[in-house]
Amino acid sequence: MTSSTSSKFSTIETSDGAKLDARIFKPEPPSAAAEGGDSSGLVIVLVHPYSILGGCQGLMKGMARGLANRGFTAVTFDMRGTGRSTGRPSITGSSEVNDIISVCNWATQNLSAHRILLVGSSAGAPIAGSAVDQIKEVVGYVSLGYPFGWTASILFGRHHKAILESSKPKLFVMGTRDGFTSVKQLENKLKNAAGRNQTYLIEGASHFQMEGPAYDAQMVNLIVEFILSL
Repeated sequence: MTSSTSSKFSTIETSDGAKLDARIFKPEPPSAAAEGGDSSGLVIVLVHPYSILGGCQGLMKGMARGLANRGFTAVTFDMRGTGRSTGRPSITGSSEVNDIISVCNWATQNLSAHRILLVGSSAGAPIAGSAVDQIKEVVGYVSLGYPFGWTASILFGRHHKAILESSKPKLFVMGTRDGFTSVKQLENKLKNAAGRNQTYLIEGASHFQMEGPAYDAQMVNLIVEFILSL
């Protein structure tokens, strides 16, 4: 099924006072059913790549719109210090975990979200991973290009433990030419991870290629398939 979408802007305040610029994408008409079943009470929260390297919610807009076209409500937002969001970004993404928790709490209160799927892209994946078990409404997690490699781990290694020990269902999507993580490194990290862990490798795709709009439709398909498996 395909429908048109509507979107609106909102400001979400975090528990420590940062004001985050957010955008909500909804199916139009609002009663439009998601593919394969009822999407009521499910909200998809998308977490953008590393703020310090130019990551912003605009990079997630194509996926959010695609998910809304498939009948799901999606939320994008600029983490602290990005775009029109106030506050200061942290180098390791530690402060930004609070941003995600605050957005998810807002979604439960304002969008009637009884279930939340967290989707993190690039550095947004480890940051989102640290929030998964801190939000009871989160029912699953999708990583798009998780930076598990040695160099990236200097910045984001502190986030690894939380997601690898979470028992909630997880999907890790990665290009086989990802410059930050090799396929072997991904396999080694997930070997002893708790819960259900799926992987999907995109042959020949690099890390930054996968962040581009050319892959948005494929990412939407993978996310919807994962939702239907929950």
